[in-house]
Amino acid sequence: MPTVDLHKDNLAETINDNNFVIIDFWAPWCGPCQSFKPIFESTAEKYPDVVFAKVNTEEQQEIAAHFQIRSIPTLMVFREQIVLYAESGALPQSAFEKLVDDAKAVDMADVHKAIEEEEQKAQPSA
Repeated sequence: MPTVDLHKDNLAETINDNNFVIIDFWAPWCGPCQSFKPIFESTAEKYPDVVFAKVNTEEQQEIAAHFQIRSIPTLMVFREQIVLYAESGALPQSAFEKLVDDAKAVDMADVHKAIEEEEQKAQPSA
């Protein structure tokens, strides 16, 4: 599956309408970003059930600011609109594929339960 270029008009729709989205925040002048590009694109071909998206932080500064991107490349992994991973740095092919496989293996029912428990703890008792 080809990668998707994200911008303010398709960002929310992409994250909300897909169960599994991986976003690469990058810039044209960033050497490590350019080195990671073919790894990102070839991995996208191996996982057609995952949306692989890219944000050019030079053109989409509002999105980069929203996600508090401080260094690039940065990868964010969303499953069911929940961020499971957000780290800067380019990964080698094998590590990136392991990240995708590990994210696929996450039991999202457990994640939702943990979030719900944390939200209940945060609520003041009546």
